[in-house]
Amino acid sequence: MRRVIELRRGGADAFVGSLETVLDIYTAAMRPPPDQLSGRMAIMRNHATYPEFVCVFAGAPEIVAFAYGFRGAQGQWWHDVVRRALYERAGPVIADDWFGDALELAEIHVRPDFQGKGIGRGMIKAICADRTERTAVLSTHDAPTAARHLYRSIGFLDLMTEFVFPGGYETYAIAGTRLPLA
Repeated sequence: MRRVIELRRGGADAFVGSLETVLDIYTAAMRPPPDQLSGRMAIMRNHATYPEFVCVFAGAPEIVAFAYGFRGAQGQWWHDVVRRALYERAGPVIADDWFGDALELAEIHVRPDFQGKGIGRGMIKAICADRTERTAVLSTHDAPTAARHLYRSIGFLDLMTEFVFPGGYETYAIAGTRLPLA
């Protein structure tokens, strides 16, 4: 018998109240160096202050996955860095089209033992539902990963590839889709 995983939406307060659990899931899914975890927690806490922040938790009673996003705006680090790079690579019309009114999907993570069960897809659809933004954008490793396959299957297109964030070394793809999702 397949266990049904419940999805529930939450706002900034619910997210901040669950940050330790969220960081555990992030760590299990991404396996970052331990010295980066306190910085990641600070980034996530800050994201919860952004306009129209929304998160989705999967699992009840135990949370096994989370995703969140917010309205992108000038002054947000990721937004500014990626929009400027797209502006330089593709021009102002493309950059404004994709980032002028965008839902930015910042984090989407599922515990490894729950991956491949449609949870990520369900969370993305739940976050994107009823949004007023014109587009949704995200970054993902520029490799043939399961996550990248998922995003493409939902309708995300590569806007940029071989992108390296300032101070980084890994390559990323910046992807976007039109809202509402098909």
